[in-house]
Amino acid sequence: MTGPLVEFLPFRMSPRLYSFFLAVALLIAFRIVLFVAKRQKRPLLDDSITELPGWDLERLLLASFLTLFAELALIRWIAVEVRVFAYVKNLTLLLCFVGFGLGCALARKSIRWPLAVKAFLGLLIVVRLPFRNGMLLEGLSQSLGAAGDVAIWATGSAWSWARFLGGAAIAAILFLLMVWIFVPLGQVVSRQMDRAPSALSAYSWNLFGSLAGILAFLAVSRMMMPPWFWLGIVLIGFAFLQTSRRDRYFVAALVLPLFLLLHEPSSPDHRYMWTPYQQIQYERHYLPNGDFSRGAVWVNHTGYQWIVDLSPEFLARHPNLMQEPVDENPYNLAFRFTVPDPSVMIVGSGTGNDVAAALRNHSRSVDAVEIDPAILQLGREEHPERPYDSPKVTIHLNDARAFLKRSPQTYDLVLFGLLDSHTQLSDYANMRIDNFVYTEESFLEARRHLTPNGVMFIKFQVDYPWITRRLDEMLRQTFGKSPLIFRAESSYTSGATCFAISPSNQVQDALSADPRLAAFVTQHAVALEGKPVPITTDDWPYLYQEGRWIPRTYYSLAVLVVLVAIGLYSRIPEARQQAPSLFFFSMGAGFLLLETQVISRLALFFGTTWQVNGVVISALLVALLLANFVVERTRRSIPRFAILGALIISLALAYALPVNRLPGSPAMAGALATAIFAIPIFFAGILFALEFRIVDSPSAALGANILGAVAGGLLENLSLLFGMRAQLLVAIALYGMAGLGLWRRRRTMLPG
Repeated sequence: MTGPLVEFLPFRMSPRLYSFFLAVALLIAFRIVLFVAKRQKRPLLDDSITELPGWDLERLLLASFLTLFAELALIRWIAVEVRVFAYVKNLTLLLCFVGFGLGCALARKSIRWPLAVKAFLGLLIVVRLPFRNGMLLEGLSQSLGAAGDVAIWATGSAWSWARFLGGAAIAAILFLLMVWIFVPLGQVVSRQMDRAPSALSAYSWNLFGSLAGILAFLAVSRMMMPPWFWLGIVLIGFAFLQTSRRDRYFVAALVLPLFLLLHEPSSPDHRYMWTPYQQIQYERHYLPNGDFSRGAVWVNHTGYQWIVDLSPEFLARHPNLMQEPVDENPYNLAFRFTVPDPSVMIVGSGTGNDVAAALRNHSRSVDAVEIDPAILQLGREEHPERPYDSPKVTIHLNDARAFLKRSPQTYDLVLFGLLDSHTQLSDYANMRIDNFVYTEESFLEARRHLTPNGVMFIKFQVDYPWITRRLDEMLRQTFGKSPLIFRAESSYTSGATCFAISPSNQVQDALSADPRLAAFVTQHAVALEGKPVPITTDDWPYLYQEGRWIPRTYYSLAVLVVLVAIGLYSRIPEARQQAPSLFFFSMGAGFLLLETQVISRLALFFGTTWQVNGVVISALLVALLLANFVVERTRRSIPRFAILGALIISLALAYALPVNRLPGSPAMAGALATAIFAIPIFFAGILFALEFRIVDSPSAALGANILGAVAGGLLENLSLLFGMRAQLLVAIALYGMAGLGLWRRRRTMLPG
């Protein structure tokens, strides 16, 4: 959990105590350096005097690159280390925007590198040391995440205003630290915008640098590099942005303490991995005689699953390991409902427990679908039954919903294997990666994969009764009858709430043919509790939210972000004297709302894989670059209000078209959906570029645009009320506001 030096200390010290002393030492060392620099009357990390006054393309590109790269790195890292942030991921994005926008507003002030570097180190120390395994940050997640109307893993539903306000105070400190990191990046970018010979050309280079930052972060994620590597890149980038050699060496030297803070020492029995999706911690457990007992898999510091050995040979050697009969174990129960020698599809195959069960129960073929390559690799290496080595097993590294759309096969058993994302959400929207798996449309697609006597079997970790009711209602609407619902516990493996249903009488026939199974199901039946809840659909896919409202946790944190933003901006004299441009503010809000809409919608066709977010955002930036190119190359005047009209009409068409029911193959439908959403982005880019190239202050326009993006990110929560499609109506309203702002700008520019 801490740096590697703890392994070589000459005396025994707990990792947490070691972490505490390391944190204190880093703070003292940093203060000494600042004190010495002050005594020498040479400001450290301040380029307000020595920065060259001219236009510097390399500096703009580096700052633009770092802004996007640091955003993605911080979003991913903080969501792992502070669990409640995983459920409101766009919160971190908005805080980055607040900091960048604040930097744009402070373009003419001294660049705040000392504040940013202190905030960077402070965030590392507060988050990593020494409290992560203690009560502070876990208590923060418990305090802010406790709510009965939304399922946040392992937080419970006990709400206390006293605990919430205490957690909010700690969260505000974290918010401020994240905001301050991005202030100098906004200052550097906005200064270069103001100094550029052409504001529009500078904006194009800004987009190009941002695109490079996204692609670079995708690359390091694909290579499964740890956070010390990504955040080290950010720190090295900070060093190159300094204007004095002394400052560059100082900031670059901070990479060593960063490594000590973030390095996770591994051993053969205790491993850490950062996959494209999440952090995985794996630990082997052994029996007293030294035999492998099971492997604990933790995802983002939350218990995920056990790798277990249920082979007859292993259980015969250890007869007291399980208290329940082996055929009543959750991994074996599904196969007691199917026809003999079934063909099986497993969505969410994980480390291979369900695949091993399918092979033990004589399945003739198994299609195993898993989204995370590292979890698959862990199953290949660690599972004692070696299920992924069987020639009967075909592995599909894919999103479950994408596979359901594309596969033409039918199966005797479609098994949802404890497919719960726990804490893994999209990087740009508050949507878990399994949201589209548990919708009415998804269950209809799964039913189409069943043979006439096929069985759908769902295992789920249910912590709230309303989730049971929701799954029951969706299955009833899909199959026209109620599923069997029962609870299967285990003393050795994970327990689960099980749902079994078939389009035929296969489930009932299995109960009639197996009295022990019928007795077990009756004894462990789960009764439906509470009032009816809305079912989840592709338009409202929020499985873990009880009803169509904004959960207390979400709006509480959103209000906290707004208060932090208002508090910071109210201290800027320029911000008090002049309100942000309505046009550029509305354009920023509309763009971010469109961005989250496109990512969410295209996940239906291509899955919520890590590539989708990066490819979609990259495509949007390319569309904006193309719009800039068109504006720069067009000599004749382009009518603004005609472009605005085309933008609103294209949004209205996107709203009217049933995107989730487009004809053709999934790839063709996905390409068509991409084109449908790319058109309004292109028109929005042209409209923005036309105004940006003639603006008096590019930095002020960019700052207003970023502030608008913060507002758009907050408005994304309206989809929790009205559904995702309704976001397009909100986007139309925002671009209508942009039209009003454009009309006002046109009036002020007219002579007389």
